[in-house]
Amino acid sequence: MTDSLLPVQALLVVDVQKAGVTGERAVPGAAGLLERTADLIARARQSGALVVHLQNDGAPGSGDEPHAPGWALHLPVEAGPTESVIRKTRDDGFAGTSLGSLLGGAGVEAVAVCGVMSEMCVQATARTALALGYRVVLPYDAHATQDIPAAPGISEAVPAAVVSRVAAWAVSADADVTTPAADVPFAAPPKA
Repeated sequence: MTDSLLPVQALLVVDVQKAGVTGERAVPGAAGLLERTADLIARARQSGALVVHLQNDGAPGSGDEPHAPGWALHLPVEAGPTESVIRKTRDDGFAGTSLGSLLGGAGVEAVAVCGVMSEMCVQATARTALALGYRVVLPYDAHATQDIPAAPGISEAVPAAVVSRVAAWAVSADADVTTPAADVPFAAPPKA
């Protein structure tokens, strides 16, 4: 077993909300992303690892505005001592939330991060986890984003898959970004 395949004690499911994974505004490949995310959640639950669903409270009029249809989490939550929902208002899931104290209180040393949007909330949350000293696994096939439209005179359109890859590459010096979701192992945190 390599260091990158040591078990993680928490799964951070970032903004897997209806606005980003269903309908016309769904990220490309949403169905596959949802399958892989559901599998990660099931395996984390089975092992006793923490599962934390981060839920973005978007601005008024946005697809993820609180209590609008797109704000709802897409995958079911089994609330309990090892699974919770943390609402956030910024890209970084740690900023202004109880995420850090939840992970620290459970003795978590390593996390897996999945969800949407790769270059925004997923990357910001992974960066802070790294800065706080957590070992981070960002499975390459368990985060997604939108295409970036062309900017006339500046650049051509950038496909979503490239945006996701670049977002992961930006943290690759410190995080494992080459493991597929199916290979992420889980274990219960020491203080769960």
